[in-house]
Amino acid sequence: MLVTGVLDADLAAEVTAQLMALDAAGDAPIEIHVDSPDGTLDAALMTMDALDDVRAPVRAYCRGRIGGPALGVAAAADHRVGAPHVRFRLGQPTARFTGTPEEIAARSRQQTDLLWRLHARLARVTGRPAEEIAEDMRRGRHLDAQEALVYGLIDEIASAPC
Repeated sequence: MLVTGVLDADLAAEVTAQLMALDAAGDAPIEIHVDSPDGTLDAALMTMDALDDVRAPVRAYCRGRIGGPALGVAAAADHRVGAPHVRFRLGQPTARFTGTPEEIAARSRQQTDLLWRLHARLARVTGRPAEEIAEDMRRGRHLDAQEALVYGLIDEIASAPC
């Protein structure tokens, strides 16, 4: 299964449907290839929820560029492998709100709460404090495969092409 390009609602729905179908077909491990430089927080959380519901083990192959909320998709896998030249960008998702000042403030609070859920998930996977994850995301920190391994975003670096 592929998660490529910007992770938006359409891609999240497609991935969720594929996950449900593969999970219903049996307990065989599911491979998900992630190459998504950014996306929406809502789409990432929807995909993460689907990954959490899958009974079969999920192995994520990280390749290309992975950034923003798409980091959570990789983090939701049981095992994460990085291609030797993968690049990670810890970055905050952008959000646009419209409406009255009260509606914008409420949506902003909700977005902040959801962002902290992502930070917490990444903290569990990496063993780092959520506050450190949040700061690295605010700064837009970049990591290569070796740095991502040390950081805890991946479990291993592939020795051969994935």
